[in-house]
Amino acid sequence: MALPSSPLPVVIIGAGPVGLAAAAHVRERGLTPLVFEAGADIAAGIRRWSHVRLFSPWEYAIDKAAARLLRAQGWESQDPTAFPTGGELVEYYLEPLARTPELAPHIHTGARVVGVSRFGRDRMKSIERDSTPFVVRIDRAGQEDEVIAQAVVDASGTIDSPNPLGASGLFAIGERAAREQIYYGVPDVLGRERDRYARRRVLVVGSGHSAFNVLTDLARLARAEPGTTIQWAIRRTSLARVLGGGENDQLKERGKLGQRVRGLIEDGVVALATDFHFARLTRSSAGWIAHSADTSLAPVDEIVATTGFRPDLVLLDEVRLDLDPATQSPSALAPLIDPNLHSCGTVRPHGAEELKQPDANLYIVGMKSYGRAPTFLMLTGYEQVRSVAAAIAGDWEAARRVELVLPETGVCSTDFDDANAGCGSSCSTTTADGPSCSIAAATDVVATLRCCGEPATVAAEPVAPRSASCCR
Repeated sequence: MALPSSPLPVVIIGAGPVGLAAAAHVRERGLTPLVFEAGADIAAGIRRWSHVRLFSPWEYAIDKAAARLLRAQGWESQDPTAFPTGGELVEYYLEPLARTPELAPHIHTGARVVGVSRFGRDRMKSIERDSTPFVVRIDRAGQEDEVIAQAVVDASGTIDSPNPLGASGLFAIGERAAREQIYYGVPDVLGRERDRYARRRVLVVGSGHSAFNVLTDLARLARAEPGTTIQWAIRRTSLARVLGGGENDQLKERGKLGQRVRGLIEDGVVALATDFHFARLTRSSAGWIAHSADTSLAPVDEIVATTGFRPDLVLLDEVRLDLDPATQSPSALAPLIDPNLHSCGTVRPHGAEELKQPDANLYIVGMKSYGRAPTFLMLTGYEQVRSVAAAIAGDWEAARRVELVLPETGVCSTDFDDANAGCGSSCSTTTADGPSCSIAAATDVVATLRCCGEPATVAAEPVAPRSASCCR
């Protein structure tokens, strides 16, 4: 296969919100995007949780470059203060974006990227490596093909790689045998999967916002369908840092969600098991029983695993990566997001500088860039791809410029004793009035944001806080 003489495209893997935003920014830079989506439609991952409402309103759910493309076609956004569901995000934003004349010819669905390498060079070959384009292998319904690209942006996400129930990172003993009774992710409890959970005993495993969504939906189902019971198992010894910052969370819907879950526990709707490290699952005549090393839970009929996700790195096996050994995120990004280092949900804005890999012009962005860390926010991805597109175009001044500030979560501490968790002075916001745990508004930040010891220069002009995806 000979190298083409025309300018090479920028291959973008995944047609979710971050992948399509990447395509919009690449177009604005005068480059040609080539988007490959494994699903039959764009945003295939979001369609799986289309029933879930986002934490953030429309005004924080739309990428700026994407909005410019849409408005040129006469598109009008929804009420900026309304909170869309995943399905509404697809219907009113992502599908119109994918239909724009600037992007539509460059988006290919049903096309799974199965491998990325340098043209004629495996990962061992170093000579002229950075000047050699990429080769991207595609599988379309069993038919293989490949394209040559000047850059590769992997925005494929992690939804196809959920973490198992087992606390050791492996499948719990018996987990595979019970797979028909386990749902990995956020089931549509009040819609498509209603009959599966109505009048059933359900165990929810996991302590993130996905778990909160499932618990609140199950509670609504239980009120309508007597006999529906809910257990919740978490690894932490208490709820001190699990339920979030409540009223101190600048993303108010996120804070309210944690408060609602607290109320369900206090009212006895949800039975909570703390310090539960899932080790084994057995079947008895009474149902499926979850076991840790020293305790067992009551039998259940169904299990929902909201245990997070991990990146599938197989398709990048022939390129050179610099990933953190714990989070599996780019090494320069890891200290900002690793929950082992700090408990902040607030992450310093970042872009191409933190995401670049040893193979030049290769970037992992979006949910996948966070590896196994659970704190990814949607506009984080939008800022990433704005910066990455600038870097690919050679504009490193724009690539290094920070244009967003994250809102505070209301929970921030370097003290990992759950009993004492709260707002620590080591994780503060310096404002005109001095240190404070939470920012009154993103535009009030005038100096330096410190997230558990991680300094970040904040833009002086007003900037919008980042939006949260419901899916971690």
